[in-house]
Amino acid sequence: MFKNVTKGQWIQFGIIEGLYLLWVIWLGNYWWLLGLAVIFDMYITGKVHWTFWKKKNPPQGKQTKLVEWVDAIIFAVIAATFIRLFFIEAYTIPTSSMEKSMMVGDYLFVSKTAYGPKMPVTPIAFPFVHHTMPFTTATPSFSEIIHNKYKRLAGFGKVKNDDVVVFNFPEGDTVATNMQDRSYYEMVRTYGRERVNTDKRSFGDIIYRPVDKRENYIKRCIAIPGDSLKIVNGQVYVNNKPQKEIPGIQYKYLVTIQGNSLNSNAMEKLDIAPEDIEGSGSRMIITLTADKLKKMDGMKFITSKERIIWPKNDHDPNFFPSDNQYSWNLDNFGPLWVPKKGVTIPLTTKNLPLYRRIIGVYEENDLKVKDGVIYINGKVANEYTFKMDYYWMMGDNRYNSADSRYWGFVPEDHIVGKASFVWLSLDKNKSFLSKIRWNRFFMVVK
Repeated sequence: MFKNVTKGQWIQFGIIEGLYLLWVIWLGNYWWLLGLAVIFDMYITGKVHWTFWKKKNPPQGKQTKLVEWVDAIIFAVIAATFIRLFFIEAYTIPTSSMEKSMMVGDYLFVSKTAYGPKMPVTPIAFPFVHHTMPFTTATPSFSEIIHNKYKRLAGFGKVKNDDVVVFNFPEGDTVATNMQDRSYYEMVRTYGRERVNTDKRSFGDIIYRPVDKRENYIKRCIAIPGDSLKIVNGQVYVNNKPQKEIPGIQYKYLVTIQGNSLNSNAMEKLDIAPEDIEGSGSRMIITLTADKLKKMDGMKFITSKERIIWPKNDHDPNFFPSDNQYSWNLDNFGPLWVPKKGVTIPLTTKNLPLYRRIIGVYEENDLKVKDGVIYINGKVANEYTFKMDYYWMMGDNRYNSADSRYWGFVPEDHIVGKASFVWLSLDKNKSFLSKIRWNRFFMVVK
């Protein structure tokens, strides 16, 4: 029956079949086993003309360059999409929230296999575009005709304390198209919901984005499911233990110097950029790492330096959970328990503000409070069991980071992957070849 099939064809078929079977097992959807029939026909029987855009038996030398290019482009798009979805994806650091661990202009690869790739919620989308079509501000690059439930494939491990993680912005479900870099909910608290929703000239249209199409953020995971967290005078404690020292973490210091300002030589020696300095004259606020702070000890023109810490009970309603019962701020926060899947907690009007968004939004329950009584899906609720794991994320640039201190927990279905290594780094303040930060080439993210 297969007399005309060569040994090489059988070997090729065996290799492709084995790899395909491993992929189906990893995927966990055994309907894909039907693809074995396609592979068998492509390599062994040849009954179907799978490359239908080509002539089946073109005359020698008549295959057009256009068809060759189409063939190459189709293969490249499929291969790149497959790699990007299941294995590794490129990412750019757009803001200074992780300075100096991650620099603005760092180009890095994010490992999807570290925690397991999550399957796309909206699989029908324009390739290589995140949520908006190129050269537009609001035209979606995806369709919600197919809307899948959350599913994550097996990975090499789980998110650990102090991992640098890329995730979908939890409050990015609702977006004002004219102010996409700001949280919709923070704007509602500041300007009022009615104005934000109706003032199209200022805020634009209000749109919804599914989980996998929300903005990508990168932060450090401070606390994992089941941890207890608190910040006391700027020191982070996890399960009552101080967070380990991380070289790239920055704080703000009030620095007094002799003279009117830091000269360029001093700034270069300390590796301080202009954006690290607030104010001018003999007293300035400077953002510093521990190493840079230590370097100042030997500089005689620096007369004093004092870390700036927000005092306890200095409440700002923009800090999570935006409730007057919790007078927390950047440097004094908590204690707070991070929810873990399957764990049941007592539920009261006191702790409800901490978990309201989890219960009502992330885990899609009908949550109401009437006359001091909590109702979940129409029933009185005195306790709640969490359906997902949650994480607490913070930037290493502690005073210039929109992180969990502002918007709360990151659900497991928002986790994209683990930052692996930097493959290119460009300094926007410099020109030509001097833009390249050669010392960051292929630097492993820690």
